[in-house]
Amino acid sequence: MQQDFDAVVVGAGPNGLAAAITLQQAGLSVLLVEGSDTIGGGLRTKELTLPGFLHDVCSAVHPTAVVAPFFQNLPLEQFGLEFIYPEIAAAHPFDDGSAAVLKKSITETASLLGDDEQTYLKLFQPLVKDFRQLLPDILGPLRFPAHPLVMARFGLNALTSASYLAKRFHTQKARGLWAGMTAHSIQPLTNLTTSAIGLVLMAAAHDKGWPVPKGGSIAIGNALVAYFESIGGKIMTNHYVRKLSQLPSSKAVLLDVTPKQLLEIAGDQFSSLYKRQLQHYRYGMGVFKIDWALDGPIPFTAPECRQAGTVHLGNTLEEIAADEEGSAKGRTPQKPFVLLAQQSLFDTTRAPEGKHTGWAYCHVPHGSTADMTEVIENQVERFAPGFKKQIIARHTMNTGQLEIYNPNYIGGDINGGILDIRQLYTRPALRSSPYRTSAKGVYICSSSTPPGGGVHGMCGYHAARRALKDVFKISL
Repeated sequence: MQQDFDAVVVGAGPNGLAAAITLQQAGLSVLLVEGSDTIGGGLRTKELTLPGFLHDVCSAVHPTAVVAPFFQNLPLEQFGLEFIYPEIAAAHPFDDGSAAVLKKSITETASLLGDDEQTYLKLFQPLVKDFRQLLPDILGPLRFPAHPLVMARFGLNALTSASYLAKRFHTQKARGLWAGMTAHSIQPLTNLTTSAIGLVLMAAAHDKGWPVPKGGSIAIGNALVAYFESIGGKIMTNHYVRKLSQLPSSKAVLLDVTPKQLLEIAGDQFSSLYKRQLQHYRYGMGVFKIDWALDGPIPFTAPECRQAGTVHLGNTLEEIAADEEGSAKGRTPQKPFVLLAQQSLFDTTRAPEGKHTGWAYCHVPHGSTADMTEVIENQVERFAPGFKKQIIARHTMNTGQLEIYNPNYIGGDINGGILDIRQLYTRPALRSSPYRTSAKGVYICSSSTPPGGGVHGMCGYHAARRALKDVFKISL
């Protein structure tokens, strides 16, 4: 601990890793500090149920990782990372046994939406065409866009609520598919900007797909660590930081934490205004997570669901919207919207031969400790009769257990704070740069900064670039 470094990064989740790599690439000496005994944050994979069954503890499917600018020039395949792309990125079943699907092909996806085919094409063809130009601005802080007209076209739709944009669609399939995508925002679908989440996720599917990493999400973390160390970066695990004084001397400290921990670690160095803003930062709904060891694949009624990496369970738009609204208002859902992944259908390393894994979560009120096992399994059974008979073992985590596992998941909030219009670009505080704190040389690089949650590394990437410019006078 006596060695000095140019920069120290606290927290080895995807954003902490991105920050450390970006700083090290600029020629600095960087130490990455992690409180747990393993790196990864939301990128860990463990045998949660039985030996031989590999479960992603948090993130499972990674549409933003394969399109995010931070990841584009990293040679991670040289360090063992291999992505697998299901033919169907996501499926959305209905009670009548049918399903809507999201495929890489826009025209194929649209052709299955009946009367909404042309509406879908009109909405997504221009977006996918412009997607790569848009990504640096979508996945970054508020600034004058590199392509103003392109960004303006995106913003006209993205700033609306999911419920409002849904009025363009008339079929059950299109409306349900849209609802499931926008429910990833983890807030009521009537909130402004919820359309942005759906637009980005669907455009990402049409651009690259929704892949799963071979061997589990930890493969992304392991590859990032191996690359970081290959360019000279240093890592310290099992060192939980509660105060800046626990760190070695450096010119810059970047913290992959949310405002609650930021106040604990460095609050005594902040201005009263900045502290007050952090104290009023708002967290969103929590999640209840469940993993299954299964005797066979999930027997979905709709055949499309048996070919999809991700399945959204919630039936109609109206049902999903009501569920998200209720959870946001503190009501425990009885027919929750369930996000389910079935990685072992495509990655045989995840389970013993002939067996399978299932991964799912639902949204619950912030801090809820309700056991959602039965209601989640009922929702799966609803669209896959016979599912419960396939369960060999299960592992569950409520919001409190999730926060113990990862202190950034305050009240079970996996997005680092609600991503509504009030906090979309002003997270965690209203400042000229959201990554600067009021203390010289101290930066925040977590999902509590733009662009928010997801495995894209862009919060850490932008925070590191800000520190490089401010402290080291290096502009990338």
